[in-house]
Amino acid sequence: MSETQPIRIGISACLLGEPVRYDGGHKRLPFADEELRRHFEFINICPEQAIGMGVPRPTIRLVGDPANPQLIGSSDSSLNVTDAMQTFAKDTVPTLTEISGYILCAKSPSCGMERVPVYDEKGNGLGKIGVGLYAKQLMAVHPLLPVEENGRLNDVHLRENFVLRVVAYARWQQLVNSGISASGLEDFHRRHKFLLLAHNQIIYRELGPIVAEAGDISDKANRYIAKFMQALKHIASTKNHTNTLMHIQGFFKDHLDAEDKLRLTGTIKDYAAGQLPLLVPLEMLSHYLKKYRVDYLLDQYYFDPYPRDLKLRMGL
Repeated sequence: MSETQPIRIGISACLLGEPVRYDGGHKRLPFADEELRRHFEFINICPEQAIGMGVPRPTIRLVGDPANPQLIGSSDSSLNVTDAMQTFAKDTVPTLTEISGYILCAKSPSCGMERVPVYDEKGNGLGKIGVGLYAKQLMAVHPLLPVEENGRLNDVHLRENFVLRVVAYARWQQLVNSGISASGLEDFHRRHKFLLLAHNQIIYRELGPIVAEAGDISDKANRYIAKFMQALKHIASTKNHTNTLMHIQGFFKDHLDAEDKLRLTGTIKDYAAGQLPLLVPLEMLSHYLKKYRVDYLLDQYYFDPYPRDLKLRMGL
């Protein structure tokens, strides 16, 4: 994305340190507030505050049918903000067309994306089986949008995957906004080839025929991006990364001498065996790419899928 078009991410306001929780506190997420903030623009929302609940305020919880719960006061069952929350979500979520991802607050009856506690009318717990009312509307209206929770982003693999999907989805949005064409779709697919191979080889093979077929470009684009985002949501396995690295290695067969080939092969094998992080073979391949300028690889997003200073591949 250009400097004049920052990538925007929606986020629960409490995760940026805003004192909007029921007790006047927050759940600041340092990764978002310190790291992502350098590269992304946040659209921060607190649904509970937005519907007029003050700070501090009574706690609320999901009550009743887990598939269609009510949002009720935890201590005062006469407090019912279900309609207000659903109205806010239905009015707000469709306007969020320029965001490329969303970070939600875990376990929140408004913002939790999964495993939110649900209770029956007598106050008995039914289990962590609910979805926050605002989050549910968000994910229904924007099914392709990369969405994660603060707690899950402590996992290095989920963190890397979320940022990768956000940036890839932003590239797609930019392509669509500029006017998608058959050649534009072909170029988008080509530049993401090795990312797709690392994340889901089966879906990668399904995407090629969609790109190649004749027909309405809008229909092709819609079917393509649905499968594309599905592919990237799969965490890239060590096995798939290894196969992808070996595939890329083949592009240098006419450039490397026997000693360099042996060193590169050994580095990839050490990564596959868990003895080296992914970053090591990638840096070696990047060095050869800069040296030999292999045309097909020069603009592949696999080498730089997101800002490098986020250091997301160091733990993979």
